[in-house]
Amino acid sequence: MRFEQLDLNLLVALDVLLEEQNISRTAEKLYLSQSATSSILARLRDYFKDDLLVQIGRKMQPTPYALELQSPIKEMLNIVRGSITNRRQMDLKNYSRHFRIIVSDYILQVFLSDVLKTASKEAPNLSFEFLTPFTIESDALARSSVDLIIAPEQLMFDGYSTAFFTRDELVCIADKNNSLITEGLTPETFCECGHISVGFGRVSLLSIEKWLVEVKDLKRRIEVITNDFTTLSRMIGGTDRLAVVPRKFAELSEAVAPLQIHPLPFDAPSFTEHLMWHPTLDSDPVHQWLREKILEKGDALSK
Repeated sequence: MRFEQLDLNLLVALDVLLEEQNISRTAEKLYLSQSATSSILARLRDYFKDDLLVQIGRKMQPTPYALELQSPIKEMLNIVRGSITNRRQMDLKNYSRHFRIIVSDYILQVFLSDVLKTASKEAPNLSFEFLTPFTIESDALARSSVDLIIAPEQLMFDGYSTAFFTRDELVCIADKNNSLITEGLTPETFCECGHISVGFGRVSLLSIEKWLVEVKDLKRRIEVITNDFTTLSRMIGGTDRLAVVPRKFAELSEAVAPLQIHPLPFDAPSFTEHLMWHPTLDSDPVHQWLREKILEKGDALSK
């Protein structure tokens, strides 16, 4: 189909090209040969009068104009999928789509592993790519470079669609042979022990740091900062350090490592996680199906 001399099928290819920034990977996703994909890029360059993607070393980088096009093209395709195409053809068994989700390894292990099992049976042609919260940026959803973000409530952005996902209790984990904890965890021992924390780059989520200082007037001595919960739980072993983590993750870790779980030695706020996505995906039936499966798992484990 053409619209003002533009073959609209080319926009689908441009969307993938700007996401992958690689001819070979784009060709694989579009089920085309590399030469056919290169030909499509040449036609796009001719229409837009711009290089769009420029080879620099071994990588292709988008031009400034290509970056301007990326978001409106993605939004347009989302609207077409959600309002027209997917409503006419909602066959999950044969529907192909790649989802990119920003999520912590805590949520991935505790919740999403079961969601992926369900997806493999009900929608076997869906594929998934999970990105670390280090990649959270204010324009990630606006640029449509990700489909969904699962993160603590305080990281939700204004103007986007959100849904409550789950609530958990914060606890401490320690090695079973921690020599500083002899008769339970006290506020004094909590401050005396060194701590391991998870920090996500610029968003630097040191779980309850601000709350501890401002409300409880407690300062923990953070000796190690990791970029995921799995590494954190493994680095606790053989040390006298502590870590503050959600209880569901603590119980998962305790089952596979010699750890002990202690309630925090003071009252603390619950740990809540939310889903966030671009409003143009509100009525997308496949995206909606995935959200429902994730929210069902969150609800089941919150009880």
